[in-house]
Order: sequence, then C-alpha cells, then structure tokens
Amino acid sequence: MMDWLPEGSRSKIDKFELLFNDTASVFRPIESDVPEKMSWTTTKNSVYQNTKTDEKLTVLAMYGQNIYLEDSISKRQWKVTESKRYINKYHCRKAVYEKNDSTRIYAWFAVELETPTGPEGFCGLPGTILGLATEDGGIIYFAKEIELIQPEEEDLHCKIGKNKVYTMDELKQEIEDKFSNSKWGKGMFQEMFRWL
Repeated sequence: MMDWLPEGSRSKIDKFELLFNDTASVFRPIESDVPEKMSWTTTKNSVYQNTKTDEKLTVLAMYGQNIYLEDSISKRQWKVTESKRYINKYHCRKAVYEKNDSTRIYAWFAVELETPTGPEGFCGLPGTILGLATEDGGIIYFAKEIELIQPEEEDLHCKIGKNKVYTMDELKQEIEDKFSNSKWGKGMFQEMFRWL
C-alpha cells in the first residue's frame, strides 16, 4: 500500500486510550469527529484482556465492519534491558521481544504502574507498557497523557451481541478461503498479524 501513497502522506497519527484496573484492560481507538482522508491506511483495533481468566478479545476493524477474535492472552518471552527513559513522569525500563528473525518489538514499561498490560494486547512485563515500537519504526505507540482514574466496569468489557466470534485458526482459514486467489490477498493474514 505504501506505493499508492504520496511521499508526504506516509506518516499518520491515530489516538488510542488504554484503560485498566488490576485484572482487566481495554485498548481502543479514540474516534475523531473530523473526517480523515487516509483512514484506510491504518487499522484501529480494540483489545480487551482479563488476566484473571487469561482471556483476550480483539475487535478487528476491517473494511467497515468489526471482526471478533477470541484467544488466550499472548505469552511472550521478553528480555528486559538496562536501558531506561522517562515517558511523561514515569521512569520506564526497556524490554525486547523477538517474534522471529525479522520482527523485533521494543517496549518501555513503568514499574510504578503494576498492571502488566499495554497497547494492542502486548503485556507480560512487571509494569504497564507506556511505549511500544516495531524495530523498523512502522508502528509506534507512546503515552501522551496519563490519568489515574477508576475506569467504569462496562468500559472493560465488550458487548459482542449476536456477532460471530472467531478463533485465530478459523479467521485464518476464512481469509485464505476468501482472498487467497487475489494478488494482494495471498499474504493478507500474515500481514495483518505480522507484529502481533
């Protein structure tokens, strides 16, 4: 898709919020009232996690509809480094996750905020992830504002209604069945989840 974008439009800033208590969290987009010309270039997924039940629900925003994906919370092998930085007023430590030979994720977590959660369902560190970035800089999240509030219980739970809920394998199969014959659809599933 980068080939379709003019040089000056290759960077885009979206806003999200991460709400959490000691056992549950939601990472979701903050919708803007201003129409965006390039809204199709980034995904705006929501991720609900419950560490007590080890459940994760991802709401994928795809082609104008929501797809519900149920899974357990991802277990990642983080390597905590000696590197440190401040994000807002919080002292953060850097950790690295190597998904494979070509995908490395950097996270900065605040030990003062004890809940082990973060953006896009990344978690598992001894503190809240306030910064997250892919090695190539293609995706970067940093907390711009931090408020200590008690989130409403209904904010931490997703209302699925009668929508179909997929497992990862079911979603992969459906995408392959529907799109594998098209030029751009062959690697669609891998591209969607390349860094998650």
